[in-house]
Amino acid sequence: MEAHYDLDKDIAIIMFAVIMAGGSGTRFWPASRERQPKQFLSITGERTLFEDTLARIAPLAPAENTYVVVSRVHEQTTRQMLTGSPARVLVEPAGRNTAACIGLAAAHINREQPDQPIIVLPSDHYVADAARFTLALGAAAEAARSGAIVTVGITPTRPETGYGYIEVGDEWGERSERRFFCVRRFVEKPDRQTALSYLSNGGYLWNSGIFAFTPRTILAELKRCAPKLYAGISEIENAIGKAGYEAVLEKVYSGLESISIDNAVMERTQARMLVAEGDFGWSDVGSWQSVYELRTGEHDADGNLFTGEIVAVDAARNLVRSSGDRAIALLGVSGLVIIDTPDALLVADINRSQDIKQLPGILKSRGRSGAC
Repeated sequence: MEAHYDLDKDIAIIMFAVIMAGGSGTRFWPASRERQPKQFLSITGERTLFEDTLARIAPLAPAENTYVVVSRVHEQTTRQMLTGSPARVLVEPAGRNTAACIGLAAAHINREQPDQPIIVLPSDHYVADAARFTLALGAAAEAARSGAIVTVGITPTRPETGYGYIEVGDEWGERSERRFFCVRRFVEKPDRQTALSYLSNGGYLWNSGIFAFTPRTILAELKRCAPKLYAGISEIENAIGKAGYEAVLEKVYSGLESISIDNAVMERTQARMLVAEGDFGWSDVGSWQSVYELRTGEHDADGNLFTGEIVAVDAARNLVRSSGDRAIALLGVSGLVIIDTPDALLVADINRSQDIKQLPGILKSRGRSGAC
């Protein structure tokens, strides 16, 4: 059923957004680097993935209620992209995975509005239908007001082994004409046979990594499920607004356990855990192959996706991206991804796109850190 949300009436409420904007820059090498991970690349359109995320979240939370959590190495780039925006930037002294990231943001918001919903989402995903995205997340935020932890799942379209899954339980109820179900369990990335069974049997959704909850709820669950991590977050929260905040953050945060929010809370929580289907055309844009598949409308007659000055003869189903003035010519090849940058060139089987993340580490081991 199509949700009929009165945006002015129902979503114009106090709501917060937390955008997780970390990233190592390995999966889209050599276009992405440690200092420029994929959220800062324009790989699915004219805008960067980070800019697209900001635009999508704008109808749900005012900019002053938007928190962007970044690593120190990405702080300057993030602040430049937010020039003129009242969005708030929280800088992690060290990468400590999503549980610490979410805990830090929740601690800041808890001091302002402990019982207002937070939407937490990655900065580097693709969404085809922004309006449906708004409807789904607005409804999720309303469900979170009940004290539940709410997530948005995606109906599987293939036996994907690169995503986590959510097993769906009984129906809980509706918010804004959207049905919510109890979560039976979170499932780690399965092997292909298991993923095939999930697809054929039904009752499973892809885990999108998008959550809604109040600060009070998520901090209480961190306290119960991950007490050592919570103790550190609590110490940081007590320093917010004080002269010694940065020193406390530096000292405490780097010592926090590095664990995902799924492992720390979602798989252990005794709170009400709800899921709704997200029907907005979602992808985590996990590889160059994903980009190729998302941009089918831009393929030429032979199925090639080209950016830059490219010449192709008897070439099909290739993704080629040139960031400079150099011409690239293809002759009699198919199924390749070719990424040309000033200091590195990638030529790979597009079906091996998931393995590209291995290459920066190999280059670093050979002393070529400048190309990573």
